[in-house]
Amino acid sequence: MSKRRKNNAKNDRTFTEKDAVQVQAFSFGEPVPMLDKADILNYFESSLMFNKYYNPPINLSYLAKALQASPHHQSAIDVKKNILLSTCKTTALLPRTQLEKFVQDYLVFGNAYFEKTENAWGNVIGLKSPLAKYMRVGKDDGVFYQIVSGFDDHEFRKNSVFNLINPDVNQEIYGMPPYLGALQSAFLNESATLFRRKYYLNGAHAGSIIYFTDPTQNKDDVEAIKQQLRQTKGTGNFKNLFIHIPDGKKDGLQVIPLSDAVAKDDFLNIKNASRDDVLAAHRVPPQLMGILPNNVGGFGDVEKAARVFYVNEIMPLQARLQEINDWLGVEVISFIEYKLLEKSDSDH
Repeated sequence: MSKRRKNNAKNDRTFTEKDAVQVQAFSFGEPVPMLDKADILNYFESSLMFNKYYNPPINLSYLAKALQASPHHQSAIDVKKNILLSTCKTTALLPRTQLEKFVQDYLVFGNAYFEKTENAWGNVIGLKSPLAKYMRVGKDDGVFYQIVSGFDDHEFRKNSVFNLINPDVNQEIYGMPPYLGALQSAFLNESATLFRRKYYLNGAHAGSIIYFTDPTQNKDDVEAIKQQLRQTKGTGNFKNLFIHIPDGKKDGLQVIPLSDAVAKDDFLNIKNASRDDVLAAHRVPPQLMGILPNNVGGFGDVEKAARVFYVNEIMPLQARLQEINDWLGVEVISFIEYKLLEKSDSDH
């Protein structure tokens, strides 16, 4: 055998061994949720793209997907949005739908945008809220871009876009939402729910060892048992192991459970602990989100909690929205008193 062929044979053997290891690792690997990573929080600065605009310090698509990761996360944002919008009064320049988009983007992404439309004489005739998920801050002051089709971009007219940001401690180009510290808890809540759902979809539930020692000579009977096991269980997390040992020990057919997942997954404690973390990040009283208390005493007076929440969380958001009037030079948004506060005043 030539030296070249020897080297090729050696390379073939090396590739086969590595390939076998890779296949084995793949076969026994477990699927990992895309968002169940600490990388979502590893941001430091905004990078300059194409010498035109800055990329956000965190992937905004992750934040959009994380909105559905936990019902408490999404519900808390909806509560803030609905209470805030219930106190807002707008003019014809600012449609309610555009204001709702603006508020929702601000609560989800920490950034919200308004584009002003002007007539031929330079007068503002309307405000439109482009989706914050696709907006980018330009390198030059007053310039903004919107990502189109993932790679193209639309440049807005200079100084025609207003950007409301929730300040970040690492950079000052983009805002950041205040709930980032609770995302891991939201993902844990999601994982616990998905595990329990797969558990029930599995059909056979916790896996077992089917230990069959009956000295049957009919192979068709054994295959029929195997086929029945494959049909009764679903495509969930657990597998059943069938072992056929003819002329084995006593008790010809045994079912040996491997574990009881329901008793050990601590589902309720995980759900409650992760829920509390999310509510703490949003600072929303649980009774405003329809959560049932676990104790006899309950959560307390819901109206008092709503009034405190309004003063501490909604009024600061109202003050931030008034920056729109300052930027535009026209009052397009004003506020009325919260209904529960009106009731409180009448009680006194």
